[in-house]
Order: sequence, then structure tokens, then C-alpha cells
Amino acid sequence: MYRLIDFDIKGDSHGSLVPIEGGKNIPFNIKRVYYIWGTDYSVVRGRHAHKNLEQLIICISGSCDFILDNGKRREQIHLSKPNQGLYIKHNIWREFTNFSKDCVIMVLASEYYDEDDYIKNYEQFKQNTCVI
Repeated sequence: MYRLIDFDIKGDSHGSLVPIEGGKNIPFNIKRVYYIWGTDYSVVRGRHAHKNLEQLIICISGSCDFILDNGKRREQIHLSKPNQGLYIKHNIWREFTNFSKDCVIMVLASEYYDEDDYIKNYEQFKQNTCVI
């Protein structure tokens, strides 16, 4: 499961602010935050799924494309709004590419880093999704 979440923008003459609160306007409590930048346009990142982890991905600057796959269908989603997040539940294969030069992606995660939570082999992922 995945979906786009639009966040309210709070703004005045001093600028804009987007509040994001775990368990309130995103469906999990935040245990980890990281961000990615400086990625060349044609690089493909991700190429994995998670067994349990949920994520909210926000392109806070620039743009990029996410390819999401639930084992039956692939869909491409373009991220370019700093007030919109892509919520990805577990058991979704994800790849991202087509990074603009100014692209900065912030990721909010429901769990601490755990190497055992990753499914890095696409065929193994497809076999697991048939069981679910």
C-alpha cells in the first residue's frame, strides 16, 4: 500500500512551514529520519522492499520519480512538492531515479535501521508477495 499525503502549509510574510507529526498526520510514530541529496539524474536508488518498515518520503527540494511495485503492478510517482509526502507501507518494492540537480529527499521511518528488514532481491520479493 502507498499513497500521497498532502500537508497543510503554514505561512506568513516570514515564509512557509509544513508541520509533520508522527501518529497525527502520518500513520506511524517516527523513529528515524534521514535525507539524500547529490544524486545524479540517471542513478537508480532503492531497489528493495521492507518486511516491516513504513516510510514517508518528502522531496523537500527539486524533484525525482519513484517506481513502486506491489508484486502485481508497477506505478511511477513524481515527487516535486515540499508539502506532499509519499507514504509507503511494508512489502512494496521501491526504486527512485530522475533526480533534478537540486533534489533533496527526506525520509521519515517507523523503525530504527535493521539490515534484516530489507528484501534486496526482486525475485525473492515477488515470491514473498505471493504468500501474503
